[in-house]
Amino acid sequence: MFDRILIANRGEIACRIIRTARRMGVETVAVFSDADAGALHVEMADRAVHIGGSAPADSYLKGDVIIRAAVESGAQAIHPGYGFLSENPDFVDAVGAAGLVFIGPSADAIRAMGLKDAAKALMEKAGVPVVPGYHGAGQDDEHLAGAADAIGYPVLIKAVAGGGGKGMRLVERAADFAQALDSARSEARKAFGNDTVLIEKYIQKPRHIEIQIFGDGTDALHLYERDCSLQRRHQKVIEEAPAPGMTPEMRAAMGDAAVRAARAIGYSGAGTVEFIVDASEGLRPDRFWFMEMNTRLQVEHPVTEAITGVDLVEWQLRVAAGEGLPARQQDLVINGHAFEARLYAEDVPAGFLPATGRLEHLAFPQGARIDSGVRAGDVISPHYDPMIAKITTHGESREIALKRLERALAATRVAGAVTNIAFLGALCRHGGFAVGEVDTGLIARDIDALTAEPAPMPEAVALAALGAAGLHEGGDWSRGFTLWSPLEQDATLCHKAEEISARITTLAPTRFQVALGEARIGVERRAGQWWINGDKTDLSLVVSESAVTVFGDATWEFRPSDPLDVVGDAHGGGNIIAAPMPGAVRRISVEAGQQVEKGAQLVMLEAMKMEHPLQAPRAGVIAEVLVAEGAQVESGAALIRLEEGE
Repeated sequence: MFDRILIANRGEIACRIIRTARRMGVETVAVFSDADAGALHVEMADRAVHIGGSAPADSYLKGDVIIRAAVESGAQAIHPGYGFLSENPDFVDAVGAAGLVFIGPSADAIRAMGLKDAAKALMEKAGVPVVPGYHGAGQDDEHLAGAADAIGYPVLIKAVAGGGGKGMRLVERAADFAQALDSARSEARKAFGNDTVLIEKYIQKPRHIEIQIFGDGTDALHLYERDCSLQRRHQKVIEEAPAPGMTPEMRAAMGDAAVRAARAIGYSGAGTVEFIVDASEGLRPDRFWFMEMNTRLQVEHPVTEAITGVDLVEWQLRVAAGEGLPARQQDLVINGHAFEARLYAEDVPAGFLPATGRLEHLAFPQGARIDSGVRAGDVISPHYDPMIAKITTHGESREIALKRLERALAATRVAGAVTNIAFLGALCRHGGFAVGEVDTGLIARDIDALTAEPAPMPEAVALAALGAAGLHEGGDWSRGFTLWSPLEQDATLCHKAEEISARITTLAPTRFQVALGEARIGVERRAGQWWINGDKTDLSLVVSESAVTVFGDATWEFRPSDPLDVVGDAHGGGNIIAAPMPGAVRRISVEAGQQVEKGAQLVMLEAMKMEHPLQAPRAGVIAEVLVAEGAQVESGAALIRLEEGE
């Protein structure tokens, strides 16, 4: 076994690898960028090496710098985690050339699976079923459009070097093909440096089921399936294992196909073979097709670990150190059910836009596995994926595991950044998902209900008013009364665009009455618990310099209203299209004087590893383009100005 390894990654996966390595007595070396100097993975590792600037291209993607850090720190091997350099075969070759061990598959295996078109051809040869589609070398627009016509709409355009939903577009009509092709190529070119695409038949009621495989370079086995059908924008939201409705026949067929795929390329380490399944007639052994193979550990690996009792990182280290497969296929069994939810800093009502911010408060409940790379006080950086944590629950049955996930999400407390936690909770309560009726279109079909934000309950507003007035830790008894009458004070809060006025009466150091219009709400603090109108409540709050956050069945953020603030639209009455987050302007689609329709794409902003199209809020004429392509902009920066509307 290795004495010391370097982890060429950051965040929750780096922390997760460190925990297993520590348990195995293996020392760890962390690497970090400027933005991550105070990060959790740096604190947890035995040693840490600075490797460059905040942008990934200046640090976590600099293979030569990382290899030099490994050599100089005395590491014997490099664990890539996932993302960044984890599936870069040139990096794997360079690691070996430096006399180090890459904890993962060979460069040849990664190359074999790196391009989707070549991978599909290889899988066909190995007897693995593949989706009907076009994977050829002809890439001119007319040829690709003809291939789509031959396959039959709807079709998927997919970057051959893609992953994570990047460079992927669904096209339902021939009239939309050209624009979708241009968009997919552009995103693929920026993300992977390769704009070659393939076209596949789009399955009408698809499920995304993947098989966890593990190999030692000679043989391979599988650790059953994960269902990752709950997706939005082709990105996974909640994963589970095993797949609901799975039959023994289907599991055996998919497992055998995945193992054939691994053996065909001499695979070593942990990997995932992803299949698209036509669930229109249930799960049938003749209705699944190979999509791609991820030659690395997957984000959702904790659900597999939960149902098998296997530590996949331990297996990775053991096989990379020269051991054979740690188990036989017949040794593995499924125990219960598990779910994983991905908690992100993102603004769901604004279209799942990634968010930044300082985590003023962060707390997780007992009884769930938490994989996180951040702590209270950390900043969600615009340079990296905005994941806060993965929350994993396990139960004897699917129903129990899902209830535990719902409770764990309800008890998770995040203040300082907007998150998708209410959205995740709504998914847990979704009737179809609860009974296992899942497919990749579920979220899109019910998006309005799933993203509806509950209005703050009066009790939550009352608590927020106390927080804004600084009374949440108890009133000042000596100043609470005047001429033997209770002291009254006003608090004004803003929730979203709504201004809320409250009048607070201090009745005792920890007892208040809050008037909200005609309503009177009694609030009392007893032994660390809030009581509302005489009843104990589970509501709690966190007060920071800029906001008051109240936690209950939902999370509501209130901002104290400053009477000196000038009320008005700083952007000229809605004529300014501003950046919703920090990012880079990748494409400007309009010019001054151009007439545009409502919804027309104006600017493509790249932020947090994704492209975000900004559209015209109304029909009008472009008065001015205020930014240049390639510019880095801050949140709120003015990009386009429309002429005054009539």
